[in-house]
Amino acid sequence: MSDTRLPTRAETARLRRTKQNEQRMKQTSERVHRPIAATNKAQAVKTQTAMRKPRRYQIAMGMPAMRLTTPRMTLPDIRIGDRMLSLFLTLMFALAIYLLLSTPFFRVGAPQVFGNARINSDDLNAALAVTNQPVFTLSPDELATRLRLNYPELDSVQVTLGLPNQVWVSVSERQPVILWQQNQGFTWIDSTGVAFRPRGDVAGLITVVALSVPPSGVAITDDPLSPPPFVDPNLVGAIKIFAPSVPAGMPMIYDARSGLGWEDPRGWKVFFGSSPKDVPLKVRVYQALVDTLIGRGVYPALINVAYPDAPYYRMEP
Repeated sequence: MSDTRLPTRAETARLRRTKQNEQRMKQTSERVHRPIAATNKAQAVKTQTAMRKPRRYQIAMGMPAMRLTTPRMTLPDIRIGDRMLSLFLTLMFALAIYLLLSTPFFRVGAPQVFGNARINSDDLNAALAVTNQPVFTLSPDELATRLRLNYPELDSVQVTLGLPNQVWVSVSERQPVILWQQNQGFTWIDSTGVAFRPRGDVAGLITVVALSVPPSGVAITDDPLSPPPFVDPNLVGAIKIFAPSVPAGMPMIYDARSGLGWEDPRGWKVFFGSSPKDVPLKVRVYQALVDTLIGRGVYPALINVAYPDAPYYRMEP
């Protein structure tokens, strides 16, 4: 019995494919090295060009599928309730307010005062009382009101605040017109009848000696901070008109019943009433009456020209 084994069908097919491949490779090599027989020059160039042109092969290569994935980042889910948010904001605001109120950088020094002529700046600063106070706690309107209530002689006050710690005060003082003397006291009075404390010396004031309390009258301004007039503004106007007729060195006299007048150096008192009307006429009537009386050798104790159409005089009792 022979040991020779016949090849299987698969082995026979594999051998046949191997021989076929060898033959194809041999034929390909022969075609490459075989001389080109061209019938004409153009065909030879075309053939050479075709041989130089590289061949393109499309090969499907089996590769494993690749998938790129982006890494995912997840943030923790933090939820803040309304109460926690309100508490946080409240604490932040409280801290900010505390820092603003406690920081020396925002504390006011001495205010700068402008426009004052007779009132000392230190006195105004003392009335304001803002030194070393946080600028955020000050109110310009309140400071202006405080000054005007403490100093009636201030006609207007304007307060301005500036960061970080500035306070500017601009004031306007009342101008005195009359030096009013009454009951061994005296005060200054401006053209609106407002009385205020005398400060220093002012030239040209009209001195009035009051024998009784004058009528206060009605304020001529709508300013609620303006003090009520101590003297009726109409009476102030009359005093200003009569002042040029008063003898030099003599004060003007006021009496509630007889009005304004003065003591004549020749020995009598004269009164013209309290009305500012017809002042030039009253003065002319008075001069004519005095000339007549002196011409007759009459020296009265009192002359009254409150009514120029009916003047009268009175002798000593």
